[in-house]
Amino acid sequence: MSAPSSPYDASAVRAAADAVLRDHPVLAELGDLFATAGHELALVGGPVRDALLGRRVSDLDLTTSARPDDVERLVAGWADAVWDVGREFGTLGLRKGDDQIEITTYRTDAYDPTSRKPQVAFGDTLQGDLSRRDFTVNALALRLPSAEFVDEFGGLGDLAAGVLRTPVTPEQSFSDDPLRMMRAARFVAQLGFEADEATTAAMTAMADRIEIVSAERVRDELVKLVCGREPVAGLRLLVDTGLADHVLPELPALRLTADEHHRHKDVYEHSLTVLEQAVELEHRLEQRPDFVVRFAALVHDIGKPRTRRFLDDGTVTFHHHDVVGAKMTRKRMKALRFSNEQIAQVSLLVELHLRFHGYGSGEWTDAAVRRYVRDAGDQLERLHILTRADCTTRNRRKAQRLQRTYDDLERRIEQLAAQEELDAIRPDLDGNQIQQLLGIGPGREVGEAYRFLLDLRLDRGPLGEDLAAEALRAWWSARS
Repeated sequence: MSAPSSPYDASAVRAAADAVLRDHPVLAELGDLFATAGHELALVGGPVRDALLGRRVSDLDLTTSARPDDVERLVAGWADAVWDVGREFGTLGLRKGDDQIEITTYRTDAYDPTSRKPQVAFGDTLQGDLSRRDFTVNALALRLPSAEFVDEFGGLGDLAAGVLRTPVTPEQSFSDDPLRMMRAARFVAQLGFEADEATTAAMTAMADRIEIVSAERVRDELVKLVCGREPVAGLRLLVDTGLADHVLPELPALRLTADEHHRHKDVYEHSLTVLEQAVELEHRLEQRPDFVVRFAALVHDIGKPRTRRFLDDGTVTFHHHDVVGAKMTRKRMKALRFSNEQIAQVSLLVELHLRFHGYGSGEWTDAAVRRYVRDAGDQLERLHILTRADCTTRNRRKAQRLQRTYDDLERRIEQLAAQEELDAIRPDLDGNQIQQLLGIGPGREVGEAYRFLLDLRLDRGPLGEDLAAEALRAWWSARS
Protein backbone atom coordinates (compact mmCIF):
# COMPACT_ATOMS: atom_id res chain seq x y z
CA MET A 1 0.00 0.00 0.00
CA SER A 2 1.37 3.38 -0.95
CA ALA A 3 1.32 6.20 1.58
CA PRO A 4 -1.49 8.75 1.28
CA SER A 5 -0.50 11.64 -0.96
CA SER A 6 -0.67 15.26 0.16
CA PRO A 7 -2.91 17.14 0.87
CA TYR A 8 -4.81 14.08 2.06
CA ASP A 9 -2.73 13.14 5.07
CA ALA A 10 -3.30 10.04 7.16
CA SER A 11 -5.68 11.79 9.54
CA ALA A 12 -7.88 13.08 6.68
CA VAL A 13 -8.05 9.62 5.14
CA ARG A 14 -8.84 8.09 8.52
CA ALA A 15 -11.62 10.63 9.10
CA ALA A 16 -13.20 9.83 5.73
CA ALA A 17 -13.06 6.10 6.45
CA ASP A 18 -14.57 6.58 9.90
CA ALA A 19 -17.39 8.67 8.46
CA VAL A 20 -18.32 5.97 5.94
CA LEU A 21 -18.26 3.20 8.52
CA ARG A 22 -20.23 5.31 10.98
CA ASP A 23 -22.93 6.12 8.42
CA HIS A 24 -23.04 2.53 7.12
CA PRO A 25 -22.30 0.12 9.98
CA VAL A 26 -23.37 -2.80 7.79
CA LEU A 27 -19.98 -2.53 6.05
CA ALA A 28 -18.08 -3.67 9.12
CA GLU A 29 -20.57 -6.50 9.68
CA LEU A 30 -20.19 -7.64 6.11
CA GLY A 31 -16.41 -7.39 6.33
CA ASP A 32 -16.36 -9.64 9.40
CA LEU A 33 -18.63 -12.12 7.60
CA PHE A 34 -16.28 -12.42 4.62
CA ALA A 35 -13.08 -12.40 6.71
CA THR A 36 -14.38 -15.27 8.85
CA ALA A 37 -14.96 -17.26 5.65
CA GLY A 38 -11.43 -16.50 4.45
CA HIS A 39 -12.33 -13.97 1.73
CA GLU A 40 -11.18 -10.42 1.10
CA LEU A 41 -13.71 -7.60 0.87
CA ALA A 42 -13.25 -3.89 0.15
CA LEU A 43 -15.32 -0.79 -0.45
CA VAL A 44 -14.11 0.50 -3.79
CA GLY A 45 -14.38 3.27 -6.35
CA GLY A 46 -16.97 6.03 -6.20
CA PRO A 47 -17.97 5.65 -2.53
CA VAL A 48 -14.35 5.99 -1.38
CA ARG A 49 -13.74 8.92 -3.72
CA ASP A 50 -16.88 10.72 -2.59
CA ALA A 51 -16.09 10.18 1.09
CA LEU A 52 -12.72 11.84 0.59
CA LEU A 53 -14.37 14.72 -1.25
CA GLY A 54 -16.80 15.17 1.63
CA ARG A 55 -19.76 14.17 -0.52
CA ARG A 56 -22.68 12.04 0.62
CA VAL A 57 -22.07 8.33 0.09
CA SER A 58 -25.15 6.39 -0.91
CA ASP A 59 -24.18 3.71 -3.44
CA LEU A 60 -22.09 1.04 -1.73
CA ASP A 61 -19.90 -0.80 -4.26
CA LEU A 62 -17.79 -3.63 -2.88
CA THR A 63 -15.25 -5.95 -4.46
CA THR A 64 -14.19 -9.36 -3.18
CA SER A 65 -11.98 -12.34 -3.79
CA ALA A 66 -15.05 -14.58 -3.38
CA ARG A 67 -16.74 -15.98 -6.46
CA PRO A 68 -20.44 -15.16 -7.05
CA ASP A 69 -21.70 -18.51 -5.71
CA ASP A 70 -19.66 -18.03 -2.54
CA VAL A 71 -20.96 -14.48 -2.12
CA GLU A 72 -24.54 -15.64 -2.48
CA ARG A 73 -24.03 -18.38 0.11
CA LEU A 74 -22.35 -16.01 2.57
CA VAL A 75 -25.01 -13.29 2.51
CA ALA A 76 -28.06 -15.58 2.20
CA GLY A 77 -28.76 -15.66 5.92
CA TRP A 78 -27.55 -12.13 6.65
CA ALA A 79 -29.06 -9.87 4.00
CA ASP A 80 -32.74 -8.91 3.94
CA ALA A 81 -32.84 -9.51 0.19
CA VAL A 82 -30.43 -10.74 -2.50
CA TRP A 83 -30.75 -10.39 -6.25
CA ASP A 84 -28.76 -11.21 -9.36
CA VAL A 85 -27.45 -7.98 -10.91
CA GLY A 86 -25.24 -9.76 -13.44
CA ARG A 87 -23.80 -13.04 -12.29
CA GLU A 88 -21.88 -13.47 -15.54
CA PHE A 89 -20.07 -10.25 -14.66
CA GLY A 90 -19.58 -11.40 -11.07
CA THR A 91 -22.06 -8.96 -9.49
CA LEU A 92 -24.76 -9.62 -6.91
CA GLY A 93 -26.98 -7.05 -5.21
CA LEU A 94 -28.32 -7.13 -1.68
CA ARG A 95 -30.25 -5.04 0.81
CA LYS A 96 -29.61 -4.82 4.53
CA GLY A 97 -31.83 -2.37 6.38
CA ASP A 98 -31.74 0.91 4.49
CA ASP A 99 -28.51 0.09 2.63
CA GLN A 100 -28.32 -1.32 -0.88
CA ILE A 101 -25.02 -2.94 -1.75
CA GLU A 102 -23.45 -4.40 -4.87
CA ILE A 103 -20.66 -6.95 -4.49
CA THR A 104 -18.49 -7.83 -7.48
CA THR A 105 -15.80 -10.48 -7.68
CA TYR A 106 -12.29 -9.25 -8.53
CA ARG A 107 -12.18 -9.17 -12.31
CA THR A 108 -10.56 -8.01 -15.50
CA ASP A 109 -12.56 -6.88 -18.52
CA ALA A 110 -11.57 -6.69 -22.16
CA TYR A 111 -13.51 -5.94 -25.33
CA ASP A 112 -13.15 -7.93 -28.50
CA PRO A 113 -12.64 -5.34 -31.28
CA THR A 114 -15.83 -6.50 -33.01
CA SER A 115 -18.00 -7.08 -29.93
CA ARG A 116 -20.23 -4.84 -27.84
CA LYS A 117 -19.94 -7.08 -24.79
CA PRO A 118 -16.95 -7.36 -22.47
CA GLN A 119 -15.18 -10.66 -21.96
CA VAL A 120 -15.01 -11.25 -18.21
CA ALA A 121 -12.26 -13.03 -16.33
CA PHE A 122 -12.27 -13.18 -12.53
CA GLY A 123 -9.12 -12.01 -10.75
CA ASP A 124 -7.42 -12.93 -7.51
CA THR A 125 -6.04 -9.69 -6.05
CA LEU A 126 -7.38 -6.30 -5.07
CA GLN A 127 -4.47 -4.58 -6.82
CA GLY A 128 -5.31 -6.36 -10.07
CA ASP A 129 -8.94 -5.34 -9.73
CA LEU A 130 -8.01 -1.71 -9.05
CA SER A 131 -5.78 -1.65 -12.13
CA ARG A 132 -8.81 -2.25 -14.35
CA ARG A 133 -10.74 0.70 -12.92
CA ASP A 134 -11.45 3.60 -15.25
CA PHE A 135 -9.48 6.35 -13.45
CA THR A 136 -7.07 6.55 -10.55
CA VAL A 137 -9.54 8.59 -8.48
CA ASN A 138 -11.87 5.60 -8.74
CA ALA A 139 -9.10 3.08 -8.05
CA LEU A 140 -9.18 3.76 -4.31
CA ALA A 141 -10.29 1.12 -1.82
CA LEU A 142 -11.05 0.61 1.85
CA ARG A 143 -10.44 -2.94 3.05
CA LEU A 144 -13.14 -4.36 5.32
CA PRO A 145 -13.39 -4.78 8.21
CA SER A 146 -9.90 -3.34 8.93
CA ALA A 147 -10.62 0.02 7.20
CA GLU A 148 -7.12 -0.13 5.66
CA PHE A 149 -6.88 2.45 2.89
CA VAL A 150 -5.47 1.29 -0.47
CA ASP A 151 -4.11 3.63 -3.13
CA GLU A 152 -1.90 1.74 -5.56
CA PHE A 153 -1.98 4.22 -8.45
CA GLY A 154 -1.70 7.70 -6.97
CA GLY A 155 -5.41 8.38 -6.91
CA LEU A 156 -5.20 10.63 -3.86
CA GLY A 157 -2.81 12.99 -5.59
CA ASP A 158 -5.02 13.11 -8.67
CA LEU A 159 -8.06 13.66 -6.47
CA ALA A 160 -6.36 16.62 -4.81
CA ALA A 161 -5.32 18.03 -8.19
CA GLY A 162 -8.70 17.42 -9.82
CA VAL A 163 -7.13 15.35 -12.59
CA LEU A 164 -8.50 12.33 -14.46
CA ARG A 165 -5.77 9.80 -15.21
CA THR A 166 -6.02 6.08 -15.98
CA PRO A 167 -4.31 3.47 -13.72
CA VAL A 168 -2.76 1.79 -16.78
CA THR A 169 -2.06 3.49 -20.10
CA PRO A 170 -5.17 5.25 -21.43
CA GLU A 171 -4.84 3.33 -24.70
CA GLN A 172 -5.08 0.02 -22.85
CA SER A 173 -7.86 1.26 -20.58
CA PHE A 174 -9.99 2.62 -23.43
CA SER A 175 -9.34 -0.43 -25.55
CA ASP A 176 -10.59 -2.64 -22.71
CA ASP A 177 -13.76 -0.55 -22.37
CA PRO A 178 -14.29 2.35 -24.82
CA LEU A 179 -17.15 3.69 -22.70
CA ARG A 180 -14.49 4.98 -20.31
CA MET A 181 -13.90 7.80 -22.78
CA MET A 182 -17.50 8.91 -22.22
CA ARG A 183 -16.97 8.51 -18.49
CA ALA A 184 -14.05 10.90 -18.64
CA ALA A 185 -16.33 13.60 -20.04
CA ARG A 186 -18.98 12.67 -17.48
CA PHE A 187 -16.60 13.07 -14.54
CA VAL A 188 -15.42 16.39 -15.92
CA ALA A 189 -19.07 17.48 -15.80
CA GLN A 190 -19.90 15.91 -12.44
CA LEU A 191 -16.74 16.61 -10.43
CA GLY A 192 -15.28 19.63 -12.18
CA PHE A 193 -12.07 17.68 -12.91
CA GLU A 194 -9.87 17.90 -16.01
CA ALA A 195 -8.61 15.00 -18.11
CA ASP A 196 -4.83 14.88 -18.26
CA GLU A 197 -2.97 15.32 -21.55
CA ALA A 198 -2.39 11.60 -22.15
CA THR A 199 -6.04 10.79 -21.48
CA THR A 200 -7.25 13.52 -23.83
CA ALA A 201 -4.83 12.44 -26.55
CA ALA A 202 -5.99 8.83 -26.32
CA MET A 203 -9.64 9.87 -26.43
CA THR A 204 -8.94 11.83 -29.60
CA ALA A 205 -7.00 9.02 -31.27
CA MET A 206 -9.51 6.32 -30.28
CA ALA A 207 -12.79 8.22 -30.57
CA ASP A 208 -14.21 5.94 -33.26
CA ARG A 209 -13.87 2.95 -30.91
CA ILE A 210 -16.93 4.22 -29.02
CA GLU A 211 -19.04 2.87 -31.87
CA ILE A 212 -18.73 -0.70 -30.58
CA VAL A 213 -20.44 0.27 -27.32
CA SER A 214 -24.20 -0.20 -27.12
CA ALA A 215 -26.44 2.83 -27.61
CA GLU A 216 -28.00 2.25 -24.19
CA ARG A 217 -24.66 2.53 -22.36
CA VAL A 218 -23.71 5.64 -24.32
CA ARG A 219 -27.12 7.15 -23.53
CA ASP A 220 -26.76 6.54 -19.82
CA GLU A 221 -23.37 8.26 -19.72
CA LEU A 222 -24.69 11.18 -21.77
CA VAL A 223 -27.59 11.67 -19.36
CA LYS A 224 -25.24 11.69 -16.36
CA LEU A 225 -22.96 14.16 -18.14
CA VAL A 226 -25.77 16.56 -19.08
CA CYS A 227 -27.09 16.39 -15.51
CA GLY A 228 -23.66 17.15 -14.01
CA ARG A 229 -22.87 20.35 -12.19
CA GLU A 230 -20.71 21.60 -15.11
CA PRO A 231 -22.22 19.95 -18.20
CA VAL A 232 -20.68 22.43 -20.64
CA ALA A 233 -17.15 21.40 -19.63
CA GLY A 234 -17.98 17.75 -20.26
CA LEU A 235 -19.60 18.51 -23.60
CA ARG A 236 -16.59 20.54 -24.73
CA LEU A 237 -14.38 17.54 -24.03
CA LEU A 238 -16.68 15.32 -26.10
CA VAL A 239 -16.56 17.77 -29.00
CA ASP A 240 -12.85 18.63 -28.80
CA THR A 241 -11.79 14.95 -28.79
CA GLY A 242 -14.13 13.98 -31.62
CA LEU A 243 -16.26 11.66 -29.48
CA ALA A 244 -19.32 13.82 -30.12
CA ASP A 245 -18.94 13.14 -33.86
CA HIS A 246 -19.92 9.56 -33.07
CA VAL A 247 -22.48 9.93 -30.28
CA LEU A 248 -24.08 13.35 -30.89
CA PRO A 249 -22.83 14.65 -34.28
CA GLU A 250 -25.44 17.39 -34.40
CA LEU A 251 -23.57 19.25 -31.66
CA PRO A 252 -20.15 19.73 -33.35
CA ALA A 253 -21.99 20.53 -36.59
CA LEU A 254 -23.19 23.74 -34.94
CA ARG A 255 -19.63 25.11 -34.91
CA LEU A 256 -19.83 25.62 -38.64
CA THR A 257 -22.93 27.79 -38.47
CA ALA A 258 -22.74 31.52 -37.75
CA ASP A 259 -25.62 33.09 -35.83
CA GLU A 260 -28.00 35.04 -38.05
CA HIS A 261 -27.55 38.22 -36.05
CA HIS A 262 -23.78 37.80 -35.61
CA ARG A 263 -24.24 38.10 -31.85
CA HIS A 264 -22.27 34.92 -31.14
CA LYS A 265 -19.12 33.28 -32.39
CA ASP A 266 -21.26 30.43 -33.66
CA VAL A 267 -24.44 28.55 -32.86
CA TYR A 268 -22.39 25.97 -30.93
CA GLU A 269 -21.24 28.56 -28.40
CA HIS A 270 -24.74 30.01 -28.25
CA SER A 271 -26.20 26.56 -27.50
CA LEU A 272 -23.74 25.96 -24.67
CA THR A 273 -24.64 29.35 -23.20
CA VAL A 274 -28.35 28.51 -23.41
CA LEU A 275 -27.65 25.27 -21.55
CA GLU A 276 -25.80 27.13 -18.80
CA GLN A 277 -28.65 29.61 -18.45
CA ALA A 278 -31.23 26.82 -18.38
CA VAL A 279 -29.33 25.23 -15.51
CA GLU A 280 -29.49 28.53 -13.62
CA LEU A 281 -33.28 28.59 -14.09
CA GLU A 282 -33.85 25.00 -12.96
CA HIS A 283 -34.87 26.21 -9.52
CA ARG A 284 -38.32 26.73 -11.07
CA LEU A 285 -38.75 22.96 -11.29
CA GLU A 286 -39.59 20.64 -8.41
CA GLN A 287 -37.01 18.01 -9.36
CA ARG A 288 -33.53 18.83 -10.53
CA PRO A 289 -31.24 18.35 -12.27
CA ASP A 290 -33.72 18.01 -15.13
CA PHE A 291 -32.35 16.19 -18.16
CA VAL A 292 -35.25 17.10 -20.45
CA VAL A 293 -34.92 20.87 -20.17
CA ARG A 294 -31.11 20.70 -20.25
CA PHE A 295 -30.98 18.52 -23.34
CA ALA A 296 -33.63 20.63 -25.07
CA ALA A 297 -31.50 23.70 -24.37
CA LEU A 298 -28.46 21.97 -25.85
CA VAL A 299 -30.15 20.80 -29.07
CA HIS A 300 -32.75 23.53 -29.60
CA ASP A 301 -30.88 24.95 -32.61
CA ILE A 302 -29.58 21.76 -34.24
CA GLY A 303 -31.88 22.41 -37.22
CA LYS A 304 -29.92 25.55 -38.18
CA PRO A 305 -27.18 23.94 -40.30
CA ARG A 306 -29.78 22.26 -42.53
CA THR A 307 -31.93 25.37 -42.90
CA ARG A 308 -29.23 28.00 -43.40
CA ARG A 309 -29.84 30.27 -46.38
CA PHE A 310 -27.76 33.24 -47.56
CA LEU A 311 -29.71 36.25 -48.85
CA ASP A 312 -28.58 38.77 -51.43
CA ASP A 313 -28.11 41.45 -48.79
CA GLY A 314 -25.60 39.29 -46.94
CA THR A 315 -27.86 38.21 -44.11
CA VAL A 316 -28.41 34.59 -43.12
CA THR A 317 -31.75 32.95 -42.35
CA PHE A 318 -32.73 29.69 -40.68
CA HIS A 319 -36.43 29.50 -41.48
CA HIS A 320 -38.26 26.53 -39.92
CA HIS A 321 -35.16 25.37 -38.04
CA ASP A 322 -37.45 24.73 -35.08
CA VAL A 323 -39.50 22.15 -36.99
CA VAL A 324 -36.47 20.59 -38.67
CA GLY A 325 -34.62 20.54 -35.34
CA ALA A 326 -37.49 18.73 -33.65
CA LYS A 327 -37.36 16.00 -36.30
CA MET A 328 -33.60 15.69 -35.94
CA THR A 329 -33.96 15.52 -32.17
CA ARG A 330 -36.45 12.67 -32.41
CA LYS A 331 -34.16 10.77 -34.78
CA ARG A 332 -31.04 11.17 -32.62
CA MET A 333 -32.79 10.33 -29.34
CA LYS A 334 -34.40 7.28 -30.95
CA ALA A 335 -30.96 6.10 -32.09
CA LEU A 336 -29.72 6.51 -28.51
CA ARG A 337 -32.65 4.42 -27.24
CA PHE A 338 -34.31 7.12 -25.16
CA SER A 339 -37.84 6.44 -23.95
CA ASN A 340 -40.73 7.56 -26.11
CA GLU A 341 -41.79 9.92 -23.33
CA GLN A 342 -38.44 11.71 -23.19
CA ILE A 343 -38.24 11.89 -26.97
CA ALA A 344 -41.69 13.50 -27.12
CA GLN A 345 -40.88 15.95 -24.34
CA VAL A 346 -37.55 17.19 -25.73
CA SER A 347 -38.69 17.37 -29.36
CA LEU A 348 -41.79 19.35 -28.37
CA LEU A 349 -39.65 21.92 -26.57
CA VAL A 350 -37.37 22.22 -29.58
CA GLU A 351 -40.37 22.68 -31.87
CA LEU A 352 -41.89 25.39 -29.65
CA HIS A 353 -38.75 27.30 -28.65
CA LEU A 354 -39.39 30.12 -31.17
CA ARG A 355 -43.11 30.50 -30.51
CA PHE A 356 -42.67 33.29 -27.96
CA HIS A 357 -40.95 35.56 -30.46
CA GLY A 358 -44.27 36.09 -32.21
CA TYR A 359 -45.56 37.68 -29.02
CA GLY A 360 -43.95 40.98 -29.94
CA SER A 361 -44.66 43.53 -27.24
CA GLY A 362 -47.72 41.72 -26.00
CA GLU A 363 -49.91 41.78 -29.08
CA TRP A 364 -51.15 38.22 -28.68
CA THR A 365 -54.86 37.79 -28.16
CA ASP A 366 -56.16 35.71 -25.30
CA ALA A 367 -56.84 33.00 -27.89
CA ALA A 368 -53.16 32.98 -28.89
CA VAL A 369 -52.09 32.73 -25.26
CA ARG A 370 -54.47 29.81 -24.76
CA ARG A 371 -53.00 28.05 -27.79
CA TYR A 372 -49.48 28.60 -26.44
CA VAL A 373 -50.48 26.86 -23.22
CA ARG A 374 -52.40 24.13 -24.99
CA ASP A 375 -49.54 23.32 -27.37
CA ALA A 376 -46.99 23.25 -24.55
CA GLY A 377 -49.18 21.01 -22.41
CA ASP A 378 -47.35 19.57 -19.43
CA GLN A 379 -44.07 20.99 -20.75
CA LEU A 380 -45.11 24.62 -20.16
CA GLU A 381 -42.77 25.26 -17.23
CA ARG A 382 -39.85 23.76 -19.11
CA LEU A 383 -40.77 25.89 -22.13
CA HIS A 384 -40.67 28.98 -19.91
CA ILE A 385 -37.14 28.02 -18.85
CA LEU A 386 -35.93 27.23 -22.38
CA THR A 387 -37.36 30.41 -23.85
CA ARG A 388 -35.82 32.61 -21.17
CA ALA A 389 -32.49 30.77 -21.43
CA ASP A 390 -32.47 31.29 -25.21
CA CYS A 391 -31.98 35.02 -24.70
CA THR A 392 -28.18 35.37 -24.92
CA THR A 393 -27.87 38.83 -26.43
CA ARG A 394 -25.04 41.00 -25.08
CA ASN A 395 -27.28 44.03 -25.47
CA ARG A 396 -28.38 44.56 -21.87
CA ARG A 397 -31.28 46.82 -22.83
CA LYS A 398 -32.63 44.30 -25.32
CA ALA A 399 -32.20 41.46 -22.83
CA GLN A 400 -34.14 43.38 -20.20
CA ARG A 401 -36.90 44.13 -22.71
CA LEU A 402 -37.22 40.44 -23.61
CA GLN A 403 -37.28 39.58 -19.91
CA ARG A 404 -40.10 42.04 -19.23
CA THR A 405 -42.05 40.82 -22.26
CA TYR A 406 -41.86 37.21 -21.12
CA ASP A 407 -42.79 38.26 -17.60
CA ASP A 408 -45.89 39.82 -19.15
CA LEU A 409 -46.73 36.62 -21.03
CA GLU A 410 -46.42 34.54 -17.87
CA ARG A 411 -48.67 36.96 -15.97
CA ARG A 412 -51.30 36.68 -18.68
CA ILE A 413 -51.09 32.90 -18.57
CA GLU A 414 -51.56 32.95 -14.80
CA GLN A 415 -54.52 35.31 -15.07
CA LEU A 416 -56.23 33.22 -17.72
CA ALA A 417 -55.48 30.04 -15.81
CA ALA A 418 -57.11 31.47 -12.72
CA GLN A 419 -60.16 32.43 -14.74
CA GLU A 420 -60.49 29.32 -16.85
CA GLU A 421 -58.36 26.48 -15.45
CA LEU A 422 -56.26 26.88 -18.57
CA ASP A 423 -54.07 23.88 -17.91
CA ALA A 424 -57.02 21.56 -18.61
CA ILE A 425 -58.71 23.22 -21.57
CA ARG A 426 -61.61 21.20 -22.90
CA PRO A 427 -64.58 22.07 -25.10
CA ASP A 428 -67.80 22.94 -23.32
CA LEU A 429 -69.37 19.70 -24.63
CA ASP A 430 -67.88 16.22 -24.53
CA GLY A 431 -68.10 13.50 -27.17
CA ASN A 432 -71.29 11.94 -25.81
CA GLN A 433 -73.03 15.31 -25.71
CA ILE A 434 -71.95 16.04 -29.29
CA GLN A 435 -73.36 12.72 -30.53
CA GLN A 436 -76.64 13.24 -28.69
CA LEU A 437 -77.02 16.83 -29.86
CA LEU A 438 -76.31 16.06 -33.52
CA GLY A 439 -77.95 12.67 -33.57
CA ILE A 440 -74.85 10.88 -34.86
CA GLY A 441 -72.82 7.90 -33.73
CA PRO A 442 -69.11 7.52 -33.03
CA GLY A 443 -66.85 8.37 -35.95
CA ARG A 444 -64.87 11.00 -37.81
CA GLU A 445 -67.64 13.61 -37.63
CA VAL A 446 -67.57 13.58 -33.84
CA GLY A 447 -63.86 14.35 -33.92
CA GLU A 448 -64.42 17.25 -36.32
CA ALA A 449 -67.16 18.65 -34.11
CA TYR A 450 -64.93 18.29 -31.05
CA ARG A 451 -62.12 20.22 -32.74
CA PHE A 452 -64.57 22.95 -33.78
CA LEU A 453 -65.69 23.36 -30.18
CA LEU A 454 -62.10 23.33 -28.93
CA ASP A 455 -61.12 26.11 -31.34
CA LEU A 456 -64.20 28.02 -30.28
CA ARG A 457 -63.22 27.55 -26.65
CA LEU A 458 -59.70 28.82 -27.33
CA ASP A 459 -60.95 31.85 -29.26
CA ARG A 460 -63.74 32.93 -26.98
CA GLY A 461 -63.04 31.30 -23.64
CA PRO A 462 -65.63 29.22 -21.76
CA LEU A 463 -69.13 29.62 -23.23
CA GLY A 464 -71.22 27.24 -21.17
CA GLU A 465 -73.16 24.31 -22.55
CA ASP A 466 -76.11 26.28 -23.95
CA LEU A 467 -74.11 28.72 -26.08
CA ALA A 468 -71.74 25.94 -27.15
CA ALA A 469 -74.70 23.81 -28.24
CA GLU A 470 -76.15 26.72 -30.21
CA ALA A 471 -72.82 27.32 -31.96
CA LEU A 472 -72.40 23.61 -32.68
CA ARG A 473 -75.87 23.38 -34.30
CA ALA A 474 -75.06 26.40 -36.48
CA TRP A 475 -71.73 24.87 -37.50
CA TRP A 476 -73.37 21.53 -38.25
CA SER A 477 -76.12 23.15 -40.30
CA ALA A 478 -73.64 25.18 -42.36
CA ARG A 479 -71.46 22.13 -42.82
CA SER A 480 -74.38 20.00 -43.96
